[in-house]
Amino acid sequence: MKPDGGWAMQVEGEAILVIDAGTTSNRAMVFAPDGTVRAMAQRALTQHYPRAGWVEHDAEEIWQGVLACARQAVTQAGGVDRIAAIGIANQRETVVAWDKASGAPLTRAIVWQDRRTASVCEALREAGHEAGVQAATGLILDPYFSATKMGWMHDAVPEVRAASESGRLALGTVESWLLYRLTGGAHMTDASNASRTSLLGLAGRGWDEGLCDLFGVPRAALPEICDCAGAIGTALPEWLGASVAVAGMAGDQQAATIGQGCLAVGETKATYGTGAFVLANMGAQVPSSAHRLLATVLCQTGGERTYALEGSVFVAGSLVQWLRDSLGLIDAASETEALARSVQDSGGVVIVPALAGLGAPHWRADARASISGLTFASTRAHLVRAALEAMAMQTRDLAEAFAADGATWTTLRIDGGMSANDWIAQDLADVLALPVERPASVETTALGAAMLAGLGAGLFASLEAAAAAMGGTRRTFTPSMSEAVRGERIENWARALAAV
Repeated sequence: MKPDGGWAMQVEGEAILVIDAGTTSNRAMVFAPDGTVRAMAQRALTQHYPRAGWVEHDAEEIWQGVLACARQAVTQAGGVDRIAAIGIANQRETVVAWDKASGAPLTRAIVWQDRRTASVCEALREAGHEAGVQAATGLILDPYFSATKMGWMHDAVPEVRAASESGRLALGTVESWLLYRLTGGAHMTDASNASRTSLLGLAGRGWDEGLCDLFGVPRAALPEICDCAGAIGTALPEWLGASVAVAGMAGDQQAATIGQGCLAVGETKATYGTGAFVLANMGAQVPSSAHRLLATVLCQTGGERTYALEGSVFVAGSLVQWLRDSLGLIDAASETEALARSVQDSGGVVIVPALAGLGAPHWRADARASISGLTFASTRAHLVRAALEAMAMQTRDLAEAFAADGATWTTLRIDGGMSANDWIAQDLADVLALPVERPASVETTALGAAMLAGLGAGLFASLEAAAAAMGGTRRTFTPSMSEAVRGERIENWARALAAV
C-alpha cells in the first residue's frame, strides 16, 4: 500500500496532527513517528434530538470544536513547525450541506444514527431496488447510509434546494466539510468515506449517476473522490499559524482497521465506541455478502483499493451513556467494570440494545430495545452487567455472519473506549471462544489516520512500514468460559432477540 509517486511534498516537522471528528466529541492528537502521543485536546459535541428517531449535529460546532482542539494540541506539541502533516478520521455517513460561496452550513448535519429516512428505504426496497444497490455498492438499503439523508435534505430543506438550484450547494460527509473549511474551498472526499454513501459503485472510480438519480442526490453537489493518502490539500496558515499539508483521510472505522495493523487478508478488528464496528481485510477483490454484511473500501492508495467486509452495530457505548444519563444507574462509565464483577452473572437479565434499531446482521430499523428476565432479585449491578454482556452477544451475531460469508475469525483485535474495560475484553474472548487482542493504546482510529498522513507526506514508504514504526504492544485475552455457561448465554440472547 503505497501512495502515487507522481508528486513530492516538502515537510519541515516530523510529527503528525490528527483530527478525530467523532459522534460525541471532537479531538486533536499529535503523534510522533514512533506512534507515541505528544499532545491531545478534546471537546464534547452537542447531540440534538428534535424528534423521535432524529439525530443531528451543528456542523459549525463541529468545525469550531475541531479548530480549537487542533490549535491546543499544536501548542502543546511545541508549535506548528513540529507538524509534518494532518490526518483526518471522521464519524462516517453523517451528512453536511453547506453553501459553496459563503462556506456556511445550510441546515444541521444529519447523523449516522438518524432513522428519519426509514420509510424512504422501505419504499425503495418494496420497489425492488435493494439487490441492485447492494450489488453495486456493497451496502443494503438503510437510513444509516448517506444517500437517503442527502436526498431528504434536498427535498425537505428549502435552503438546501435553493442552493442546489443556484449551483451553490455542497454535500459531503464530515471529512469533506472539515477539509473544505481547513483549505478554504477544496471539496473532496476519500474513497473509504465515499464507499459509505450508497452513491459509489465499489468497482467504479467515481459517483454513479444512476444511484444519484435513484436517491435524488444532485451529482454536481458531491465532492471529488481521492486517495486516502497523498497530496489531498493544504490547511490555510490562518488556522494553525502556517500552511500544513492534509495528507491522510479515512472514515473512522477504516482508520481504526489500519491503526490495528490489519493490513493482510483475513485480519479483523472490532471497535467499541458509540456503536460497534467489525471490519475484516478482504484484499484487492471486491467482496460480497450473502448474510447482510457490508462490503466497503478499506483504503485507496496510489489509485489502488483494498476492500473489507463490515458488520455495524448501532448501540454499544451509547448504551452505557443511556444507563448513566437517562436511567441514572451509574455516575460514570468507569463504574461498570466493578459493578459487572460484583455479581456472578446477570441474574437472567438480558438487554437487547436496539435503541436506534438493530444493525448487522439483522438490519431492523423497526426494532426497539428490551430488558427481559427481571425479577425482584434483579439489582443495578445485574442491569449493568447485562448491558456489558450485550456487547459480546452482538459481536457473536456478527462472527456467525462473517463465518457464513467465508471470513471466519481466528483472532479479534479490539479497540475503542469500551475495550479499555478488562471485563468486556475477557467476556468477548469467552463468548466468541477466540483469543482477543487489545493494543497498549486503544486510540487506533487516530493512529490509523496518522499512519495514512505519514504515508501521504512521505514519512513512510508503505502502510506496512508505518504500522511497524507506530504500532505498539498487545495484551491477549484467552477464553475461559465453560461450554455450558456459553450455551446458556446464547440461548437467553436468542430468545430476547426474537421478542423485539
